[in-house]
Amino acid sequence: MPPKPKGDYIETDTGNKVARRSQLYGTQNIILGGRTTIQPEVCIRGDLVRPLPPKDPKDAKSSPQANTSVMVGRYTFVSTGSILRPPHRLHKGAISYHPLKIGDHTFIGERCIIEAASIGDHVHIGRGVVVGRMVIIKDWVKVLEGSVLAAGTVVPSGFVIGGRPARVVGELGEGWGMHEGMEGGDMRELWRSVG
Repeated sequence: MPPKPKGDYIETDTGNKVARRSQLYGTQNIILGGRTTIQPEVCIRGDLVRPLPPKDPKDAKSSPQANTSVMVGRYTFVSTGSILRPPHRLHKGAISYHPLKIGDHTFIGERCIIEAASIGDHVHIGRGVVVGRMVIIKDWVKVLEGSVLAAGTVVPSGFVIGGRPARVVGELGEGWGMHEGMEGGDMRELWRSVG
């Protein structure tokens, strides 16, 4: 009997669905919260980390270099071709990386580049969006397709943003994202449809 063909996705113990054709570097530094979907051609750079201080100041070699660089919440969906990498700053002549944290029930569209410090819960990021270094996006936000968020931008809850550079273009109405599978809503149905 011929071997059973492998599926397009690997499903973890916590229900994460990771495409076989995705690229996850430094997996020991990436935390997927559970029931997260990583589509093909997604690149997550967990290998870009901030070194921990040495345990013994006299022995710098005892310092483990591994810590969390990318944290993705439950039921988050990362679409094809997107890149997630932790933000960095120049500090005393050296590049220092900071963790990238993405909340629950968040949708990231195709071909996005994300280098934010934090993205909240129930955020919908459209196709082709660039989120610059150290950006903070609060909960319940919609980012329109093709937007570019400049480094250091802070987006408050409940707004629609768009443009190049991105700016507030509207407010989310009452009940936005309250239905399963809708923008900013419960992403469980979308997770079930994969793989």
